[in-house]
Amino acid sequence: MAGFVPLRCHSLTVLSALPLAGFGALATLFIFRQELSLYAFVGVIMLVGLVKKNGIMMIDFAIEAQRRDGKSPVEAMYEACMVRFRPIMMTTMAALVGTLPIALGLGAGAESRRPLGLAVVGGLLVSQTLTLYITPVFFLYMERLRGVKHALPRPAEVKAMGLPGRTAPVGK
Repeated sequence: MAGFVPLRCHSLTVLSALPLAGFGALATLFIFRQELSLYAFVGVIMLVGLVKKNGIMMIDFAIEAQRRDGKSPVEAMYEACMVRFRPIMMTTMAALVGTLPIALGLGAGAESRRPLGLAVVGGLLVSQTLTLYITPVFFLYMERLRGVKHALPRPAEVKAMGLPGRTAPVGK
């Protein structure tokens, strides 16, 4: 039964990137003066699936590293970010390149499908740029709420791992 606690807590962590994706999709539609049509809504649904999958890849790897190797949340998330960066970027770039012709509006009847491409391209650009920063931070705060020791790195740990970061305590 204890296995459900991390998964329940980190369901929110995985979903933390979805507002960024939605904002990016709607902002792109607004910038290009496109309506939220049925095609655009289908693009947003597709975008939700892509962003959610990327979050799951990172969080699942970090949880597994904590369980298998006994790593602290900071070390586990750092390793997850380093190992999963390439697969996340590969799927994101494949989706971007696949929907770019739709967003550009090339071909017969393309003006009706253009909002789908714009929603996916804009949402992916915004969400991937920010998700790579937001999801690890959200993961560490959720681990802190769960009561896991050392959920947020101490300044000495940051220096020892060679990570860029704050040298002052978080609360000060």
